Amino acid sequence: MSRQAPTKKVTNVELLAMKARGEKIVSLTAYDASFAHIQDEAGVDAVLVGDSLGMVVQGKNSTIPVTVDEMAYHAKIVSRGLKRALLIVDMPFMSYSDPQLTAKNAAILMQKGNAEMVKLEGGKEVLSSVERLVELGIPVCGHLGLLPQSVNQLGGYRVQGREQKEAKRILNDAKCLEKAGASAIVVECIPASLAKNISGSVNIPIIGIGAGVDCDGQVLVSYDMLDITVGKRPKFSKNFMTETKSISQAISAYVKAVKDKTFPSDEHTF
Repeated sequence: MSRQAPTKKVTNVELLAMKARGEKIVSLTAYDASFAHIQDEAGVDAVLVGDSLGMVVQGKNSTIPVTVDEMAYHAKIVSRGLKRALLIVDMPFMSYSDPQLTAKNAAILMQKGNAEMVKLEGGKEVLSSVERLVELGIPVCGHLGLLPQSVNQLGGYRVQGREQKEAKRILNDAKCLEKAGASAIVVECIPASLAKNISGSVNIPIIGIGAGVDCDGQVLVSYDMLDITVGKRPKFSKNFMTETKSISQAISAYVKAVKDKTFPSDEHTF
């Protein structure tokens, strides 16, 4: 199941080009240099240093306690394992509550963590922060749908956008993020029909996690798809270790499945 990885460096501009030519974008989380190297060699297009590290690496109950310094540390060591893949880094809880603070913390992730794009959660409420980052030349990835940093307000990890009013709000937020200058948007745990509508309504890439096969790309928590995560694996993930003999083969199988549009299937979709 090995796959010959492309060699061209992936940038925010290349992500736009991939959407335009209909090529699926493959993304995974990584938290250290070794996993980053394996993913890069397998042809993963964008490696996300997610604040999910708070749960899968640090053993915490949520992403909320993760700090900017912790994100910068993990981003820095992940960057050492990458040659081709775009490095996206999450901005943690309350690190982007106003444009000035956002710029300060994004600069830390860029300078100390070697981030090439930063990701933040929310729609209209974060537009001023997104606009400020874009003004400063920092590529931004948005995040809509299920927002792990807002899990207490949402009442748990639940599918978002099932109701028409909520779906309309998420779609409008996506359009606003694009207008503000975001380079891409992650949509998490939303109905596949809504994700398809969003992907067709904006020109920037929509990368899904639990959002169906019609997104412009897919992202998973690497520990979930490698069957490392302690506890129940999310419905939208798949254990790629089942039919492979190594981590590198499992990641290559995931890359191929996303590119071939065989993942996610109906069983991983809401």
